[in-house]
Amino acid sequence: MGLILRLLVAAGLAADAVVHWRFAPQMAFVQGGSIHGDVLFRVQAGVAAVAAVIILTYAARWSYAVAFLVAGSAVGALVLYYYVDVGALGPLPDMHEPVWYTEKTISLAGEGIAAVAAVAGFCTVKRRRPDDDEFAPEREHARGF
Repeated sequence: MGLILRLLVAAGLAADAVVHWRFAPQMAFVQGGSIHGDVLFRVQAGVAAVAAVIILTYAARWSYAVAFLVAGSAVGALVLYYYVDVGALGPLPDMHEPVWYTEKTISLAGEGIAAVAAVAGFCTVKRRRPDDDEFAPEREHARGF
């Protein structure tokens, strides 16, 4: 089950990364803050790709939390900017885009699957405690077992 969750998270984040990377040049016209749209899309692609590698490398609560933050924030931004024209937010440009197309659907599906699978992984992976080390018989002796 853990491997399936990790693969779902990684695949969703990979879809997010690919869509953002491919659309970055088209977002160069989006301005309004100190960060241009193409830079924002490239950063999102890079962060999603790194999170995908992390989740494939480490099956820990912290890695699932990182994956959820990346995927969940991307879902939130996509839905927010579809429905609401918030304008430029600090250094972020005005990304309002009230149209829907195939790539946006792929991105939303990938991000959504990654977010849900990351929550499931976070809830199912065991916490690692320092006394869980099976190669530490001296601890048993110290506890009186």
